[in-house]
Amino acid sequence: MNKLQVMIVFALALVASVAGFTTTQSQARAADIKPLKVLLVIGGCCHDYEHQKDVLKEGLEKRANVEVTLAYDPDKTTKHLNPVFESADWASGYDVIIHDECSANVADLKIIDRILKPHRDGLPAVALHCALHCFRSEGWKNPETPTPWQMFMGLQSTGHGRQAPIAVNYVDKDHPIAKGLEDWVTIKEELYNNIAGGLVKTGHPLANGKQDNNESIVTWTNLYNGKSRVFATTLGHNTETVADARYLDLVTRGLLWSCGKLNDDGTPMAGYGK
Repeated sequence: MNKLQVMIVFALALVASVAGFTTTQSQARAADIKPLKVLLVIGGCCHDYEHQKDVLKEGLEKRANVEVTLAYDPDKTTKHLNPVFESADWASGYDVIIHDECSANVADLKIIDRILKPHRDGLPAVALHCALHCFRSEGWKNPETPTPWQMFMGLQSTGHGRQAPIAVNYVDKDHPIAKGLEDWVTIKEELYNNIAGGLVKTGHPLANGKQDNNESIVTWTNLYNGKSRVFATTLGHNTETVADARYLDLVTRGLLWSCGKLNDDGTPMAGYGK
């Protein structure tokens, strides 16, 4: 081997060494990233929350660098407040809240204001299924004046029809949450209606759902109070749907997006994927 060949081999080895060192550094930095702390508020009327809480926790932790804490309320009525909300600092220490409760008749505005305060201050949120129909303070069916909770949700809805398959069609396929996701048909699910055009002014549709001759927005985002990113979907009544990989992939993306941890191509940012 002549002198030139030796120099070439040395240069290539040096490049490989630097590249390997850089990769190792990147992997180390990713490993050092702490998981997002997620509070899953779940429970109440009309759903199999006892099992869905575990499906969601396991599914999310399998897909993303998150640590899910359960705030499960086994009470089956619409009037019971999840005990986690009894404290003024109920959201302290969490990076994002998943609202998956069904507490339609908890309507005290003071309580609702306590729940909304951390979100008004910028805490991201994910809202699943019956969360949209919760906290029905006076006027919740009035399309002219959305309630405080409806403004947070980003969409007004007052009911749903029978359980039947829903054809889900992504209408903003370029949004990071929907990028590359394929349209699909659920098992028997509830199609929530939309009133007053559905979305409040700060809401943005991601997917529509069609059931029989009815069509509604089923997945969307909202920017609450100009600060808090909210991802929401009305899908997820039945446990089989919640356990569907397509549903869990969607919710995982929505959660990461709400926290600013989703790339434009729909992949988790470095350190936040699994």
